[in-house]
Amino acid sequence: MREEERAAPPARVPREVVMGPALPAERTVHFVLDLAIRIGEVQMTSGAGASDVTATIIAVASAYGLPHCEVDVIFTSITVACRRGSEEPPITSLRVVRSRSLDYTRLAAVEDLVRRITAQRVSAEDAQVELERITSAEHPYPRWVATLAWAGMAVAITILIGGAPLSALFAGGITAVIDRVGRLLNRRALPFFFQQAVGGALATGGALAIFTSGLVPADRPTVLVAAAITVLLSGLSVVSTVQDAISGYNVTAAGRAMEVSLMTAGLITGVVLAFNVATALGMQYTPLADPLPPSPLRLPVQALAGAAAAGCFGLASYARPRALAVSAAAGGVGTAVYGALALTGTGPIAASAAAAAAVGFGGGVVSRRLRMPPLVVAVSGMVPLLPGITTYRGVFQLAVERSVAGLPTLMLAAAIALALAAGVVLGEYLAQPVRSGLGRLERRLAGPRMSGPLRPTRRRLE
Repeated sequence: MREEERAAPPARVPREVVMGPALPAERTVHFVLDLAIRIGEVQMTSGAGASDVTATIIAVASAYGLPHCEVDVIFTSITVACRRGSEEPPITSLRVVRSRSLDYTRLAAVEDLVRRITAQRVSAEDAQVELERITSAEHPYPRWVATLAWAGMAVAITILIGGAPLSALFAGGITAVIDRVGRLLNRRALPFFFQQAVGGALATGGALAIFTSGLVPADRPTVLVAAAITVLLSGLSVVSTVQDAISGYNVTAAGRAMEVSLMTAGLITGVVLAFNVATALGMQYTPLADPLPPSPLRLPVQALAGAAAAGCFGLASYARPRALAVSAAAGGVGTAVYGALALTGTGPIAASAAAAAAVGFGGGVVSRRLRMPPLVVAVSGMVPLLPGITTYRGVFQLAVERSVAGLPTLMLAAAIALALAAGVVLGEYLAQPVRSGLGRLERRLAGPRMSGPLRPTRRRLE
């Protein structure tokens, strides 16, 4: 081969054979990516799974003319890259998820916006304006309503695990104090690990002080702390952690698992600290009260208490009124299923998984039909089943009784939490074909519809 042939540059690929999509202008691509990634951020901060966030971002980008996008979610950040063919470099957008907040009204509003975007009923510019309005809006309820809801949840949990009405009122008061103190600490930007430690210490210290005063029955002092611990555990993203692990988003699952572990460790630290202080002051403890045995007579009361706890959690998380009713129903059904299985001698892990699967299945079918996020129903429905009393028993055995039996008890609590999360995810998975079948049946009964306008927003983007 001659020297000039070896040095010749490679032939340029003809324009007509260049591979890649025809995209809008670069300015429009940046605009659409920013809109999609901000929608994903709202879902991520509300506790949605990485797979749901990824699917939403891809759907929004595709609706506005960006069909080839890659999304990477790693718990603390979201990265979206839009491929522009073989000649142009991809356009990449990154957004860091800095905060976590429970506002299910905001989540529902964003998901409603996504439905209208994918149906080509709103332009990108209008969607950006509406998203800004949603994210900057105040909570739908005053903050004191959320405090009362947390207190009501503690009251319901206390009744659920066998506490007396007076004990339930004290548990609600302790939880209200914990919420107000936590809000104050959050304003000072105290890390959540220490907020959980303060909450655990307040729960245990308040319960021990009330017990010492003789205001609660001596045979059931455990329920006060157990109810407060259940409230503190309810805000952890256990469902999303298991969902990410099952879906293959291992990095995000590892990040969520570390967060859940640290928050739980902070809670245990606060409880142990309160016990150590009480021991130093010479306070005497009564042995742990055994859980009440399953009883058919108590099953209706437990179902009502579970429904109340789930509804209060939804109210504290700023859910819409319709979602509150569905969440309460899910909590009642889950508690009833768990209680019925317990009557048959089923173990707590298997009973928790089955009850959570029922909640996930029902929520997956009903929530989409009622246009509400399935996450609201799933998380609220499993709240009454959280292992608050088992966690307290394990910590008490370790810190007070100095017994290694506390380690298996804590492992049992962790197993129950994982069974609840896995059951919810399995129930939602089983609900998908049922939901799809109902959708096809509805379209068949509705008959053929006239075709609507051809993507009015595409013309504005190009």
